[in-house]
Amino acid sequence: MAVYMVERDLKGITMDQLAAAQKRAIETGQRLTAEGKNVRYIRSTFVPGESRCMCLFEATTPELVKELNNTAQIPFSRIVEALDLTP
Repeated sequence: MAVYMVERDLKGITMDQLAAAQKRAIETGQRLTAEGKNVRYIRSTFVPGESRCMCLFEATTPELVKELNNTAQIPFSRIVEALDLTP
């Protein structure tokens, strides 16, 4: 499966709201995977000074990443394929 980065502009978001969005991403990914749609939330990096968030997902297609985020009602500005270089 490929890795996709989801970029978000989250001006005004609180840490509680960010945590709730992360929980929705995880749960929605689990639900979609149970339905046979292979998509999984990996992790996020939030830059508070810029209100920007970059989230990594593993999926068979970028459309599944879009479906997950739309279903979880988490706004995003774009989805791009990325390489996760975590050692």
